[in-house]
Amino acid sequence: MYHDKCFQTDIGFPFEAFSHEQIKTSTTGGFLLADKDKFFKISERIHRIDDTGETVLPVTDAEKDCFQLLNDLDHVAYNVHGSLTSKKYMCNEAYSLMASEGAPSWYFTMAPSDHSHPICIYWADQKMEFDPIPLAEKERVRLVTQNPVAGARFFNFMVQLFITYVLHVGDDVLQGLFGDTSAYYRTVEQQVLHTLPARQYRLIISKFI
Repeated sequence: MYHDKCFQTDIGFPFEAFSHEQIKTSTTGGFLLADKDKFFKISERIHRIDDTGETVLPVTDAEKDCFQLLNDLDHVAYNVHGSLTSKKYMCNEAYSLMASEGAPSWYFTMAPSDHSHPICIYWADQKMEFDPIPLAEKERVRLVTQNPVAGARFFNFMVQLFITYVLHVGDDVLQGLFGDTSAYYRTVEQQVLHTLPARQYRLIISKFI
């Protein structure tokens, strides 16, 4: 967050920055994969792929090469935010966590109202000093929608407060509201129109004493 909010309030900046980040991570993943010994086998599989296209189960050698090629491409796409491969890796992480710590005790959904909270309004506004006088709802909605960075920062701020003061993660003295939290996993819902996340799903694994 900066006092000069020219980038934060620019309409096209979030899309351009996210696109550049996706290109950077996918390019980096491609270079890392090219340095591995199996890159030559991957290039050979690319030349052997049949591009006619149909829904099949891998039975023949050509079909197995096609499925193996998709698996090889996952090494490039898993670091790209919003990709199908990253979502698949998140599911694997959640499954691994449950296999290690047991089934979750709680499922928690958080949906903080950014345009109704004075902290978010202060971060989204251009003023240097905090003004406690409440604005009209239309004005508050306009401020938040013009500055998505403030909404994202407020969302992360509320999540960190929940982890620190409700779950008491890492606190050896106080017990959390749901007991002693041995592990938790959080994920942000992706909106259809790729707007700011409105809810955050969280599974909490607690051990009561």
